[in-house]
Amino acid sequence: MLEKLLKWDRDTFIYLNGLGNENYDAFWVTVTNMATWIPLFLLFIALFVLKFPKQEAFKKVMTVFALALFITVITYLTKEVIARLRPSNDLEINTLIRILKKPTDYSFFSGHAASSFSITVLVFLFLKANFKWAALFFLWPILFCTSRIYVGVHYPIDIIVGTIVGILSGFLFFKLYNRFLKKTILPNT
Repeated sequence: MLEKLLKWDRDTFIYLNGLGNENYDAFWVTVTNMATWIPLFLLFIALFVLKFPKQEAFKKVMTVFALALFITVITYLTKEVIARLRPSNDLEINTLIRILKKPTDYSFFSGHAASSFSITVLVFLFLKANFKWAALFFLWPILFCTSRIYVGVHYPIDIIVGTIVGILSGFLFFKLYNRFLKKTILPNT
């Protein structure tokens, strides 16, 4: 069963990665770069500051930062324990695929998927009552995850598991915020 799943993962990756086109390479390399999304992160902070009292906005921003740190740590630890080679570093297939990035760490699970989905879920849950269009934030992790296959650094299962970890972590931190931080906020501060 596991062997069939890994074969599907590899074959699906090769197929999807092979759909790439040189005309779009610069776009996907830009999308996959974390620095590209700094304006979005600044927008999240600005929306918190504009929509919530100072103390509440600060606690929400700190919760997002704590979540990002949490995701970074569990992604790193999981990658070190599982030690799955990235497709770009796998000698069995790296001559069959398009490689636009070549990170040296391991592949499973995708930190880009986990971090982008976790942050988006948490920010969405914090802001959905204030902005009807908050669901548009999910375009970020969808593009971000797609870019990881396009540039040749993650298998679909890496993305799927990273997405699940991210979504669950976003909900977890939302619940932790509501349980421990929300009630400590003083009115109008």
